Amino acid sequence: MPDFDSVLTDASQLSVEDQLRLIEALASSTPEDQPPPLTNEWIEEIGQRRREIEAGSVSTEEWSTIRARLFAKHGVRDERTSGEGARGPILNARD
Repeated sequence: MPDFDSVLTDASQLSVEDQLRLIEALASSTPEDQPPPLTNEWIEEIGQRRREIEAGSVSTEEWSTIRARLFAKHGVRDERTSGEGARGPILNARD
């Protein structure tokens, strides 16, 4: 089985479109009952963002809107036809 570094090296040579497709395929294949471990910094950031949303001090966007903007920004055609991402609305992407 190839190791992480060799896969990363190969993946970095893909076109942007194929890199995005690979990211989506990998994210979709991650079991929802086995989320990746979060650092304390990420846990604090998530808590802060949750508090901002609950206080109404920030606005949110649907993942499908953010995804479309990112695909357009990189000139990549989005082959996905419709539907909201599995994670639901998230904070405005800082791209």
